[in-house]
Amino acid sequence: MKNDAQFSRNAIDAFIKIAAISILAMWCFAILRPFILLIVWAGIIATALYPVVTWLNRKFSLSTSKGSGLIALVGVLLLLIPLILLSTGIYSSTTDVFAQYQQGTLTIPKPNTSVQEWPLIGEKAYAAFSLAASNLELAMSKYSEEIKAIAGKLASLLGSLGGGFVQFIISTIIAGVFMSNAEKCEKGFEMVATRLAGDRGKELTQLCKTTVRSVVQGVIGVAVIQSVAAAIGLMVAGVPAAGLWAFAVLLMAIVQLPPILALLPAIIYLFSVDTTTTAVLFLIWSLVVSGSDAFLKPILLSRGSDIPMLVILLGALGGMAMSGIVGLFVGAVILGLSYKLLVAWLEAVNTQVKE
Repeated sequence: MKNDAQFSRNAIDAFIKIAAISILAMWCFAILRPFILLIVWAGIIATALYPVVTWLNRKFSLSTSKGSGLIALVGVLLLLIPLILLSTGIYSSTTDVFAQYQQGTLTIPKPNTSVQEWPLIGEKAYAAFSLAASNLELAMSKYSEEIKAIAGKLASLLGSLGGGFVQFIISTIIAGVFMSNAEKCEKGFEMVATRLAGDRGKELTQLCKTTVRSVVQGVIGVAVIQSVAAAIGLMVAGVPAAGLWAFAVLLMAIVQLPPILALLPAIIYLFSVDTTTTAVLFLIWSLVVSGSDAFLKPILLSRGSDIPMLVILLGALGGMAMSGIVGLFVGAVILGLSYKLLVAWLEAVNTQVKE
């Protein structure tokens, strides 16, 4: 009887403790929920870029805090410049177009007859562009619903891009703080890993660092280089909305699909409205950009390629669907990391069974 009473007291005591810890954990999660994605992305950036901090320390004798601050500052500037250019370009272009439309001076060039040969939409596109070239007001009235739908989607996309840039800037600043306290952060992560995995905590910590750097450098790094190269080609060729096409290239490259798929509409556009020489040169440049990952990945980090393409694809698309542009990057890294941890756990279990 005494044992039963003692067991009941212990059970109630354990229940109260578990309930209190659960409530505290849920409360903390609710408070930090708006910042979790930014903090996770900041941790990923810090893990990937910390080797640069150590290199600055060896090469120029910069302290960890100064090196981290320098990298964070450069990162913020690199993000601010395209954000300012994008905002300024959109504002000035929209203002000019609206002013020309009000003054009646806005003209639409007549489309090339080759537009009619476009698959599926050729005839309709040629008719719409021809009407806009001859009578813009009638075209605006006839296609008002389609124009509103397209404008709404473009506004939503641009808003998402702007919000993504702001999130990247905040995460970069947080990453600078993480890098300046890298040893403490790593020690804390290692303590948590040891608590969860026992003696393999340190090994799992190293695996996490390696995997994050592999995915960021071997997948995201290559995607960024390809998107920048594509943007240069698009701007030189004079393709409208070069930034949006470059973002499409970035998306395709992250999900491990050929970037040429995102550039096909631009290629078709140039063959339709520009000279054959320009279109052919851009096609060659697009093929080079699309195939550049074959030598970029081994140069940056070949270990990033041992994660299956499907894992990166699902991580990127699922992350983007869940959390927007930042989720595109975070999802690929987190799912790739989870895959590597699962493989390590299965290998450890198989080793224990054999022993």
